[in-house]
Amino acid sequence: MNQPRLAVREDMPRVLELIQELAKYEKEPDAVEVTLLDLEKDGFGEQPKFTCFVLEVDATIEGIALVYTRYSTWKGEVLHLEDLIVSEKCRGQGLGTKLLDVVVKHAKQLGVKRVCWEVLDWNEPAIKFYESKGANVMRDWDVVQLDENGITNYLNQL
Repeated sequence: MNQPRLAVREDMPRVLELIQELAKYEKEPDAVEVTLLDLEKDGFGEQPKFTCFVLEVDATIEGIALVYTRYSTWKGEVLHLEDLIVSEKCRGQGLGTKLLDVVVKHAKQLGVKRVCWEVLDWNEPAIKFYESKGANVMRDWDVVQLDENGITNYLNQL
């Protein structure tokens, strides 16, 4: 099996396909708003907003890990793992481990204080995988978001 590598602009069509596959798996098939143009611009512009690692099997990208740095008031700079995706047909073959390995190595190279990410509470296979790697799944925290409509509604109430 190949090792993960940094994604290039030409990988983004397949990256988008995997993002859409994940949305379907997570029961939100219509939630993906990001476009191919967004991924190309945001990942490969003058100031990239994310780093993406890809893993190929038989010359096809079957896994990705997309990360970016953010700032914690408690820890300082941290690395956020937005998504670790392995195609459905390749799950259970070690791709997730290889991708998580490269993310943690990247975090160490950056000198960040923590790697953080979310996992759906019903995704027991992912939870067990992360816990087996030593991750702390913090079940007493809830994710809070304002989507685009929520932002607009909030501002309209000011």
